[in-house]
Amino acid sequence: MHIPDGILPLSVTGSGYAATTLTTWYSIRKIRQKEDPRQDIPKASLLTAAFFIASWIHIPVPPTSVHLVLNGLLGALLGYYAFPAILIGLFFQAIMFGHGGLTTLGVNAMIMGLPALIAHHIFRLRKWRNSDGQKKTGAFGFLSGVVATGISVAMFVIILLTNLPAEINIVSERTAVYALAIAHIPVIFIEGTITALVTVFIRKVRPGILDGV
Repeated sequence: MHIPDGILPLSVTGSGYAATTLTTWYSIRKIRQKEDPRQDIPKASLLTAAFFIASWIHIPVPPTSVHLVLNGLLGALLGYYAFPAILIGLFFQAIMFGHGGLTTLGVNAMIMGLPALIAHHIFRLRKWRNSDGQKKTGAFGFLSGVVATGISVAMFVIILLTNLPAEINIVSERTAVYALAIAHIPVIFIEGTITALVTVFIRKVRPGILDGV
C-alpha cells in the first residue's frame, strides 16, 4: 500500500507533504502537552521498528500479495506518537528498500498515519463510563485495527484512481488497483485481530502501558 515515485502529479505530492507537515506539527504539540513526553519514546521506537519490519511480511493473496500495515496497532498503543513513528518508518522503507518513494512520502504518511490517529480515538472509547474491561479492550482494539486499515485502503484507492497518469493504460491500471483493494479485505480483519490480541495481552501483563492511551 505504498505509492511509488512517478505516479502522482506534483500538486498531489506537494499537498501530501503540506498535510504531513501540519499533522506532524500537531502530533508533536499534543505529545509535548503530556506530563513526561520522553516516557513513551522507548515504546514508540519499538513499534516504529515493528511497523518497519511489517512491510517485509508478505501474505499471498492471488493474483498478488499484501503485507501487514499495523497502523491501527500503533494508533491504539501510541496515540499521537503514532504519526511521527509511521513517518519515520516510511522514510526508512523508502530509502532502504524502495517501498514507496521520497516524492510520495507525504502522501503515504497521510494514507497510513491519519487512520492511526483515528484508531487512537476509537481505542480511547473503551474507557467510556469509566470501565475498561478485557472484552472492551479487545473489542475496541479490533475496531481500531479494522477501521485504520480500511480507511488506509480507501484513501490509497481514491488517490490512485483520481490521479492515474494519462499516458498509461487506464483500464488495466484501474483493474489492478481494484484487485489490490480486494486483496486487502482479509488483511483488514487480520489487522483487527492482531490489534485486539496485542492490546488484551498488554492489559493482562502490563496494564500500565495502556494508561496513557
